Amino acid sequence: MNINIASYCRLTNHKLEVNDIDIQIQKTEASSLNDIYRHLNLSYPKFFKMDNLSKAGFLASELLLKNIIIDKETPKKDMAIVLMNRSASLDNDRTYQTTIQDENNFFPSPSVFVYTLSNIVNGEIAIRNKIMGESSFYISENFSPEKIYSAVMNTFSDPNINQVICGWVDYEFNECDVLLLLIRKENQEKIPFNVNNIYHLYT
Repeated sequence: MNINIASYCRLTNHKLEVNDIDIQIQKTEASSLNDIYRHLNLSYPKFFKMDNLSKAGFLASELLLKNIIIDKETPKKDMAIVLMNRSASLDNDRTYQTTIQDENNFFPSPSVFVYTLSNIVNGEIAIRNKIMGESSFYISENFSPEKIYSAVMNTFSDPNINQVICGWVDYEFNECDVLLLLIRKENQEKIPFNVNNIYHLYT
């Protein structure tokens, strides 16, 4: 069985690369994520309600799957999502904490609270693309190609799974650090899915 990297997206504060192509984004506002959204000419109003972690993962998935998943409405039972990061949902947790820490100015926001779980980004990607397979989110002290590789190969132990969106999606203190990969069981000549290639695409 050949397992290959069919597509990848690397997104940081200073870099946006999709399958060896650097994409230049003109910055017009404080949030570069919003600039990327507008650059892609997307029409998905829910994007602006997302926390930064979900925005980063969502945008990377849009670029990752562009020209690969044309039909976003058909359920995809053979596709899974396996993501990982270091900071979990701390970026949004801090925002929510500011709404509840002062008893004299107590204004808990349901729209902020809903993103106090790191795996919500999985849900946003799955809903957008009707992905019905396994979904998991792991916390790791550091970026680990070995852990990503192991988690994906474990997911492929399910014979019904033929493709996996995987990678590292982290956002904290306005620092975006994302590597998304689309991994497929296929015989075409692609980038082999292994620890060295995961590390190479990240660095």
